Amino acid sequence: MNRERPHVLIVGCGYVGRRLALRLRERFDVSALVRTPARVAALAGDDIRATAIDLDRVRAGVSIPERLDQAAIVYLAPPPSAGESDLRLDRFLQLATVPPRTFVYMSTTGVYGDADGDLVDEASPVRPRTDRARRRVSAEEMTRVWCNERRVRRIVMRVAGIYGPGRLPLDRLRRCEPVVRRAEAGVSNRIHVLDLVEACVAAITNPEARGVYNISDGASISSTEFIETVARIAGLPPPPQVSMEEAQLTFGDERLSFINESRRVDNERMIRHLGVRLLYADVEQGIRASLAEGGSRTRG
Repeated sequence: MNRERPHVLIVGCGYVGRRLALRLRERFDVSALVRTPARVAALAGDDIRATAIDLDRVRAGVSIPERLDQAAIVYLAPPPSAGESDLRLDRFLQLATVPPRTFVYMSTTGVYGDADGDLVDEASPVRPRTDRARRRVSAEEMTRVWCNERRVRRIVMRVAGIYGPGRLPLDRLRRCEPVVRRAEAGVSNRIHVLDLVEACVAAITNPEARGVYNISDGASISSTEFIETVARIAGLPPPPQVSMEEAQLTFGDERLSFINESRRVDNERMIRHLGVRLLYADVEQGIRASLAEGGSRTRG
């Protein structure tokens, strides 16, 4: 550990965390907390220092191996897949016996629930409709209490749908999976992974940053329009379209949980107060860049 540079601990160093670590390491001493030894080994290939602690099964005597005073923690680990509270976050906070200077928590715009296509900002009430979103609301409150008690600067990032290299619905398009008809599809927002990384950097480095920020590209389009745009740019056939009524009968529960909510996400506070300059405010540019970098890597 290099004590001459500020320390950043990334908890959950996967798709977003790895890119964040690579972005930060020229200015910061970066380490990561991950779930498995295999992930430690994978990150070592990028010269990222990591420690494996399974937050689902924390053994007695386990502790975070590095001092956190004056550090920034960026918590990216997802909640468990069941229940209405985030027990992983709770266990991590119990391990963090020395409070950091800054705590950044990645939440989701899903906490707003269905706004019937209306605009939501950081002052909008949270109305989670799924257990997944309820776990995020619980986690936000957990970090608020923990940080307030310890006088830790806290930033909550409510993140829209993440896309980027390897995170486009190419497999779904190749399988000809249907989408809801454009006329019936609700609106939503997204964020390119590199813009999300820049938001994380701003949260760490901007001393005025605190509180809640919506992290979104500001381009409110339906998932149907997004998938059709991916198909057009990738040179794939457009997906078949079905009515919302048929989708309710044939789509899986997780997919329905997304299409049953419609909201436009206001990102003005992210732009003006956090100081994020978007690389990909234009979704088409973000898709083209993702395809150029992603090669054959796809995600359905």
